[in-house]
Amino acid sequence: MHTPDNNGSLSDRLDGRRALVTGASKGTGAAVAARLRAAGATVLGVARTAPDPHPGPQGFVASDLTTPDGAAQVAEHVAEHLGGVDVLVHTLGGSHSPSGGFAAMTDVHWTEELNLNLLAAVRLDRALLPGMIAAGKGAVVHVSSIQRRMPLHTATLGYAAAKAALTTYSKGLAVEAAPHGVRVNVVSPGFIRTSSAEALVERLSAGQGVSREAALEQLMDSLGGIPLGRPSEPAEVAELVAFLVGDRAAAITGAEHTIDGGTVPTVG
Repeated sequence: MHTPDNNGSLSDRLDGRRALVTGASKGTGAAVAARLRAAGATVLGVARTAPDPHPGPQGFVASDLTTPDGAAQVAEHVAEHLGGVDVLVHTLGGSHSPSGGFAAMTDVHWTEELNLNLLAAVRLDRALLPGMIAAGKGAVVHVSSIQRRMPLHTATLGYAAAKAALTTYSKGLAVEAAPHGVRVNVVSPGFIRTSSAEALVERLSAGQGVSREAALEQLMDSLGGIPLGRPSEPAEVAELVAFLVGDRAAAITGAEHTIDGGTVPTVG
């Protein structure tokens, strides 16, 4: 149900809605959680480690979503403390594989990348979307990456492949869920100014024996540059997510929304 404001237009408020945000202890996830709370939503954050100060069981649950047990733990916590969710935002992701291209990645590295960047979302969706479908409403956002179209083969090939799978999976899920009133969209950021991005620069520097400044320049060059002239900020990504889960985006589902300062050189 879409609630018009006093002027008859759709509201950007999320009052009364229950939202779950993964990767919520820092970076983009923390920015999304804060933005949804500011819009009036009751937000449960999920990450491996709790933020400081800890917001309590109503606001945060520590869990490792790269494991089936972690997803089950979160689902149980949701049932106990929220009774279900209306909004699910999956920002969890990253890469810990060594640089050096495809030959440097072992089966262990591939398994870790897929568990973190694809299967964590799949498992949590499987646990929480049935409640949304039963209620006949809900909004899901999966955070992917422009690397699904522009993979950095020397550093994060496994991450890029997993995010490509996440994007394709999201499209199929959107088609299946739409008739039940549940919308699924993808946000694909480019370079975001987060601690994870800084860690990637450090890994490139160490792996290739170059300075941090040279590694950063190499990373920027590998992306083809950023026409806007700067990375995106976590709060800017959070604004896009807040729009997509709200009533103003009621007709948007099954779509990928790129926020990269113009990095991707093609349309679509």
